[in-house]
Amino acid sequence: MQAADVWGQRWSMNDLPMARTYMEVACRKQTLVCLAADRSTMAGLNQLIDQVGTHVAALKTHVDLIDDWTPYLWRKFCEKAKAADLLIFEDRKFADIGGISRKQMSGIYDIRSWSDLVTAHLISGPDIVDGLQAGWGDVGRQGGVLLLAQMSSRGNLLAPEYTAKVVAKGKAHDGVFGFIGNGSRPEELAQLRNQVGDGKLIWTPGVNLAVGDGEMGQRYGDPREAVLAGSDCIIVGSGIHKADDPGAQAKAYADASWQALCDRTSES
Repeated sequence: MQAADVWGQRWSMNDLPMARTYMEVACRKQTLVCLAADRSTMAGLNQLIDQVGTHVAALKTHVDLIDDWTPYLWRKFCEKAKAADLLIFEDRKFADIGGISRKQMSGIYDIRSWSDLVTAHLISGPDIVDGLQAGWGDVGRQGGVLLLAQMSSRGNLLAPEYTAKVVAKGKAHDGVFGFIGNGSRPEELAQLRNQVGDGKLIWTPGVNLAVGDGEMGQRYGDPREAVLAGSDCIIVGSGIHKADDPGAQAKAYADASWQALCDRTSES
């Protein structure tokens, strides 16, 4: 199945190389799942790849939360992820000015050398995207920036007016891969999709096959509903890695998300 056929307008209107790379990975593996790889050890991260790598398209990491991180162990982990056809999405949530963000892409973790995607707030203005893209360019790589347009946690301050400004500026920037939306509220997500159009992707945390409230203020919505409302990737954490059989659960999310995409395409 060709990515252009599956993704339709999303494919034809997204020319950022990393956007098309993601859509191709999703088609090869028939999944729209990004695993929030919430592990604090390198062994735990590697175990997740072994357990669920077949059924997910990307891994969302927090490199600074790894207790036993070393450059060598991280390099081996990244090589393993690439061998499993996984994109690496560092959920750094950059928020500084462009020049500082460019420097933060290097530093001890050298995020620019291994991440395919990163998150950023646009609170400091669109120059942050230029800085992050320059970071990848410094090492001859390409990547994509996901801007936080919505959040799924209770009480967050990303009001509709702020969301609208983020979308307007993000749509106009070639370096923006897409936006983080709220997967727990399909109606809000559908509004975001209407604002974004087909020219950028939307990735959504806050989805779980068990709908409802989770720990620490997190809320969850149904993965199928999220995709039908406009999500192009569902970000799932505990719903997979805390399951008795993470591999089987990852497949359940993969099947639900892929079928929803196929249904969405057939209806359009």
